[in-house]
Amino acid sequence: MYSNPPLHGALIVSTILGDPELKTLWLKEVKVMADRIIGMRTTLRDNLGKLGSPLPWQHITNQIGMFCYTGLTPEQVDRLTNEFHIYLTRNGRISMAGINSGNVAYVANAINEVTKSS
Repeated sequence: MYSNPPLHGALIVSTILGDPELKTLWLKEVKVMADRIIGMRTTLRDNLGKLGSPLPWQHITNQIGMFCYTGLTPEQVDRLTNEFHIYLTRNGRISMAGINSGNVAYVANAINEVTKSS
């Protein structure tokens, strides 16, 4: 069954994209958000390196977008969830938007711990 999307969202988009000043402001805000995610990717990779992880983590910074395929196994993901309360899909996909300066070191340490025996 298909449901038509509400008109409200379309009107908001139309208003923002139809006004040069609002569009410029929106683009700046999107860039800030994208740059933050890129920065968290770099920080996560750097922290894993500082922890002495022998695994290659270039794929973290080579990928783009809000999600990252970590390369973790389902068993490693289960350990992250059960031992460290870090939640991601069993195929190792993690939301980079959920990583911030307050938790990136914790996430890196947890990933390092579950990958040590690999």
